[in-house]
Amino acid sequence: MDSSIDDMQIWWQVQRFMHHEADLLDHREFDAWLELLDEDISYRMPLTRNVRRDAMAQEYSGKSDAAWFDEGIDTLRQRVAQIRTGIHWAEEPASRVSHLVTNIRVLEVTPDEGGGERVRVRSRFLIYQNRLQAEVSLFVGKREDVLRRRDGRWKVLSREIHLDQNVLLSKALTIFF
Repeated sequence: MDSSIDDMQIWWQVQRFMHHEADLLDHREFDAWLELLDEDISYRMPLTRNVRRDAMAQEYSGKSDAAWFDEGIDTLRQRVAQIRTGIHWAEEPASRVSHLVTNIRVLEVTPDEGGGERVRVRSRFLIYQNRLQAEVSLFVGKREDVLRRRDGRWKVLSREIHLDQNVLLSKALTIFF
């Protein structure tokens, strides 16, 4: 992406969108967060593998391999509904969560079929989760998103989350990235 005024405006819009999304998650506004997701979303966190330097292309599990999760809009809605029941063992009482999203880079802007446009975005995240008194989990990694803009609104069309640990150190994976 070059540095034209149009490109900077898109980057600014994408950055605002991603910070707004993180804020919704931090405040447990899950219904509003779901509205930011495209009906065709692919939401995936592949497994991370320890590989030699000459095999870095195999660092993350492939699309047909096992993943921490590989979800669409229906399963994301089900996860939100489950948390809302008040009887979800890993979220009762509710966790305190802070999402930090940074190093947001718009890599590509392309036209979207049906009007609008798509942007491919790479970012970094740090998510702090605290449960009960002393249970703390930190999630650090990278995201690659495709956002779609139609009718002036951005939505997440795909998200691939790369966790910078090959063993999940948290007791549960109940947060959204």
